[in-house]
Amino acid sequence: MPMRVGDTGRVLAVCVVHAELTVPGRVGRSAIDKRPVAGRVRAGRLGLDGDHVCNTRDHGGVHQAVYGYADDDAADWAAELGRTLPVGWFGENLRIEGLPLSDAVIGARCTVGEAEFEVSAPRVPCATFGHWAGEPQWVRRFTHRANTGCYFRVLTEGSVGAGDRVEVVYVPEHGVTVRDVFTGADPTRLDLLLATEPTVCDQVRVQIARHAKRGNATAAEPA
Repeated sequence: MPMRVGDTGRVLAVCVVHAELTVPGRVGRSAIDKRPVAGRVRAGRLGLDGDHVCNTRDHGGVHQAVYGYADDDAADWAAELGRTLPVGWFGENLRIEGLPLSDAVIGARCTVGEAEFEVSAPRVPCATFGHWAGEPQWVRRFTHRANTGCYFRVLTEGSVGAGDRVEVVYVPEHGVTVRDVFTGADPTRLDLLLATEPTVCDQVRVQIARHAKRGNATAAEPA
């Protein structure tokens, strides 16, 4: 069920880069190794103090300033994989309990500590994430599950910390979620998003265009 106004959750941990890693492929370096930090951390327009990305072509920027992952989704993966997945393992900046972040509505806003965030996009798994996970067919499995978590823009800068209340204060009427954008299962809903949501970023527009291209190609295949 998508998040609604008045829904609340709690920040379990705030995570920033622990160390850069060497990874295969064109990227070469990755900052996916995020780990919890003590105390409060300032959330600025481009992300959390002490955090950064290496691959600035595909990650980071104002529309991917902060990445949140739901504790329930993390627990489901830990149970399936039969291993402990520490906070930050998904590369998340915020581990949050009590809110379905993979079903957050694009453009929804929430307060976190002194800051205010806006839901901007789903996380798209990449080869670096697969290398980091070390699990067979990890990108395919993560994609199939579609529990992507969500990226946030930072609308109001301020400090955040473990234990902070997360409160949903606004949800657009269109109701289109990050899961809808990620899966592309309902083109009509994606058309609605583009027609009614002024905050749609270029990354999401590219995702929607790719879904449309695949859909057109499928429709053109001979029966």
